[in-house]
Amino acid sequence: MLRPVIYYVRHGQTDWNAQFRFQGQRDIPLNDTGRQQARDNGRKLAEAIGDPDRFAFYSSPLGRARETMEIIRKAMGLPPEDYRIEDRLIEASYGELEGMAISDIERDRPELMASRQRDRWNFTPPAGESLAMVARRIAPFFDALDGPAVVVAHGAVGRTVRNHLAGAPRETAAHYTFPQDKVFRFENDEEEIF
Repeated sequence: MLRPVIYYVRHGQTDWNAQFRFQGQRDIPLNDTGRQQARDNGRKLAEAIGDPDRFAFYSSPLGRARETMEIIRKAMGLPPEDYRIEDRLIEASYGELEGMAISDIERDRPELMASRQRDRWNFTPPAGESLAMVARRIAPFFDALDGPAVVVAHGAVGRTVRNHLAGAPRETAAHYTFPQDKVFRFENDEEEIF
């Protein structure tokens, strides 16, 4: 399928990322490392896309993604607040696991971690969302894009984006450790990371 070029950036690091806690839809702010990652990604984007006026900019509604987008746009020499919020880009809900460290879940609920390892794409946390559910949510947004775009969202969303836009196999995408200091470029089923 022919698609416009899409640049995808995961939000910068938060303290919960550094502590390996499930954030999901909790609104955890960036830390200083995350702000620097956003600035660096903004500089990469400025160099990569040339004229930003032909790009639409979209962010998840969560504060960590919005702050990342605003830092990116400022680093690109653009008005920080001139972008659109897209609710479908919100991070996966981890339900009852939100706020818990991975090590706590491994210790206290090993059956959940074993289930997640067996089929990470379809694993649904108690009262949460699976990656398969997130994929169904984000696909219509990306399929409707009719021009170049810069998108800032989240790790679980990014895993489903890699499957949808670059054809990464579901389990490969599901287990991918999504970086916060890289920019992903998708065009015509191809992926470039820089």
